[in-house]
Amino acid sequence: MVTEFNGSMNGEGLKIGIVTSRFSGEPCDRLLASAIQRLEELGVSKTDITTASVPGAYEIPRVVREMVDGRPENYDAVITLGCVIRGETPHFDFVAGPCADALMKIQCDYNAFNKLCPPIIFGVLTTDNREQAMARSGGDHSDKGRDCAEAAVEMANLIQSMGRSDR
Repeated sequence: MVTEFNGSMNGEGLKIGIVTSRFSGEPCDRLLASAIQRLEELGVSKTDITTASVPGAYEIPRVVREMVDGRPENYDAVITLGCVIRGETPHFDFVAGPCADALMKIQCDYNAFNKLCPPIIFGVLTTDNREQAMARSGGDHSDKGRDCAEAAVEMANLIQSMGRSDR
């Protein structure tokens, strides 16, 4: 018999952390608003959502690490939101890739206080221009904040269904 694990879209009882970059302004605000709205639609209580705001995407991994350490509480999943827009300088290359790499390293390699790292959902947009950022933050193209909320709930439930009980 094949054993299959699946996550559900039921957010009841889940604790979700969200770390959002402020640097790009409106696209980041839109990502956060849509993520919170979708989490609530999926049954996550407002009192079980914690948000932290950071200056830019480069600062996201440090605050995520605090959250996976259980500060200020233990989370079932952590969502990262932000926007890095390619510009005329190479800042894009020094911010977007390192942010993604650091988050993957935390998620896959970090074991805080003998407990597993919760799923980390990557919602940092990497776009060529502001128009693309607006289109992907609830505009014509997609709503990455909403997508990340769904991924967080599904992954938290999937990990729990696999026997994680260290929250």
